[in-house]
Amino acid sequence: MTSTRRSGRERPIKTSRPMPDSKSVHGNARHERAPQGWIGQLVASRVAGAMPQGGPNERFMRYVQNPMWNFLCDHYFRLEIDGWHRIPDEPSLLIGIHSGGALTMDAWTLVHSWYRHFEGRRILRGTAHDVLMAAPLLGDYFKAVGVIPASRQGVTAALAAGHDVIVWPGGEQDAMRHWRHRDKAMLFGRKGFVRQAIRSGVPIVPVATVGGHDTVFVLSEGRFIARWTGLGKRLRGATMPIIAGFPFPLAVEILPAHLPLPAKIRTEFLDPIRVDTDPARADDTDYVDNIYDQVEGAIQDEMDRLATRRSFPVLG
Repeated sequence: MTSTRRSGRERPIKTSRPMPDSKSVHGNARHERAPQGWIGQLVASRVAGAMPQGGPNERFMRYVQNPMWNFLCDHYFRLEIDGWHRIPDEPSLLIGIHSGGALTMDAWTLVHSWYRHFEGRRILRGTAHDVLMAAPLLGDYFKAVGVIPASRQGVTAALAAGHDVIVWPGGEQDAMRHWRHRDKAMLFGRKGFVRQAIRSGVPIVPVATVGGHDTVFVLSEGRFIARWTGLGKRLRGATMPIIAGFPFPLAVEILPAHLPLPAKIRTEFLDPIRVDTDPARADDTDYVDNIYDQVEGAIQDEMDRLATRRSFPVLG
């Protein structure tokens, strides 16, 4: 399958208040704060064991991951993914959006397709929220397939090792956004990825995708639940979404509480955006804002195009 697209239009430079330097590639420092309470300490200890050390578990990938995800990509989600010719030869920082509550199938189908396309010769490191990395079984699974925490330390080490890395700057707010926002590129103003690309000296590759948010229906982002229970602060998140899916017609999702519906997913790698590698640029607010706008604008333009090809939710 081949396709063509217009380059993401460059947005005018705008001026905004300087943002504090961050220790998170997302653009805020919550991943690096000292853990508080036994929940925070548990999360921190589990996440510490997932820093980059080599690649995925090859035995696990060959005998478990590949057969399962080949079926899911080809038959269950009927994945269409294109734009491979736009991937730069050098290690890159991929930036995208992901959807579907705690189980972001658009993200997982992308990472598996990368592994399958390059046959394991070029490693793409997925990134995940601390809570998911710390979860029993799910966190162990993430580590086996090479996922790393979405922190500056983890991403910097992976890029320095010559690996590609994909980051979803919107984090849990992106993944758990309301279903009516399913076709909106929402990076939530988190610009740490721009500074990361500058400091690591790598190009940014925007990635657009639609369909993942039809694998479960997010009826409410549950921000009031996160605040009222206090769990949002303890789990380092702002949302506790109310979902409608299978097998529960209504549930509050902290950890996965649904089986993804077989929605058709479409994904496209976009033209790379090369950044100035002068470290001083990381502190240039206007420059960072301009690159951020280019990335978000390119993703939104392509999501708009991909969405026009969907005839009906889930069915595609």
